[in-house]
Amino acid sequence: MSPAVPTRDGASARWAEARNILAVRLDNLGDVLMATPALAAILETLPAAKLTLLGSPAGAALVRHLPMIDAVIGWRAPWVRHATPSEHDLDARRFVDEIGARAFDAAVIFTTCTQSALPAALMCQMAGIPLRLAYSRENTYDLLSDWAPETDQVADGMRHEVTRQLALVAKVGFTTANPRLRFALDRAAHEAAAAALRAAGLEAGGRYVVVHPGATAASRRYPAAAFGAAADLVAQRSGRTIVFSGGAGDRALVDTARQAMHSPSVALCDALDLGGLGALIANADLLIANNSGPVHVAAALGTPVVDLYALTNPQHTPWLVPARVLNHAVPCRHCLKSVCPQGHHDCLRKVEPEAVAAAAMELLSVTPRTRIGPTPSAHIAIAAASTVGPRPISSTPDAASRTRGQRAVIPEPAA
Repeated sequence: MSPAVPTRDGASARWAEARNILAVRLDNLGDVLMATPALAAILETLPAAKLTLLGSPAGAALVRHLPMIDAVIGWRAPWVRHATPSEHDLDARRFVDEIGARAFDAAVIFTTCTQSALPAALMCQMAGIPLRLAYSRENTYDLLSDWAPETDQVADGMRHEVTRQLALVAKVGFTTANPRLRFALDRAAHEAAAAALRAAGLEAGGRYVVVHPGATAASRRYPAAAFGAAADLVAQRSGRTIVFSGGAGDRALVDTARQAMHSPSVALCDALDLGGLGALIANADLLIANNSGPVHVAAALGTPVVDLYALTNPQHTPWLVPARVLNHAVPCRHCLKSVCPQGHHDCLRKVEPEAVAAAAMELLSVTPRTRIGPTPSAHIAIAAASTVGPRPISSTPDAASRTRGQRAVIPEPAA
């Protein structure tokens, strides 16, 4: 395969002509969020292009909050783990025809280093998409028009998922000066969050900390009772109200956590859509959560995070936001499992609630927060340090957004 030839503007000669681009990210909500800097790079380099996201139903739910995305296609790919694939989802030939009818002229396939891009690449080739970019461990010959050798290995010190995807699109000349995650909020989202808090008895302007005890994988869940014990200490020491968030499936976790508390708390399980949850997190002083989608929402919105980070995969720590990453060192780290294969769950279970509360109080004491509206403002970062687990990343975040449909570079935050 001949190398791409850069043009004066930075995109390869072939990719610079693309106007209808398919971005393929078939896993979870947080994975899509970690690809948003790369998605923004595509549109900042080719502002006249139309960008469509092909994602799982969970990832596709983000489209309202990703202004760089013009359209979305939700699909449960049969080579990606899903709870309930439908017969239509399993009909790959029919899906290829649907993609082909949209006449895409380029596709960028985003994967983690433990996933193969080749099934998606084959479908894109069968759909007649001429330009196809992805990572691959083997030579793909004509299956991909452009590919980056897969060199990442799951290990301490590996590059972050965001860096990985930015490097992929840079392979064909797409770059951005702003590597932060994107998640746009409108006034309706803020109003929904405010209404839910009022209905739960929290006065307007009240200071609060969000605690999100759920996670899709059992291996990534800190014990619910320990969440409650830590939240109780934070409430007592900071004077802030604890607001539990989660979906309908998180009610039992939230109930268990609240039963471990002496201080009053608020529960908003299944009370908000994704935008409302984002607004709830955006206006919080802090988020305490497992390594899950809300952590990446918080990173996009500039809300500091205490991340109970299971040692299943080191690649997804909070990105460019004040954070403390907590876990307990174990020899079975980097297992990549959804259920603890050892059965002890020690990488999270052995983190004491006192350590969680201490991390929370440190962030609350040195990270001033400002109430924000539909277009959140930038916040000052702190130098993060952790004595437990991998080193967290910390920098100045921004959560600026633009009106959907407009093409604009998301600005750097003020110094």
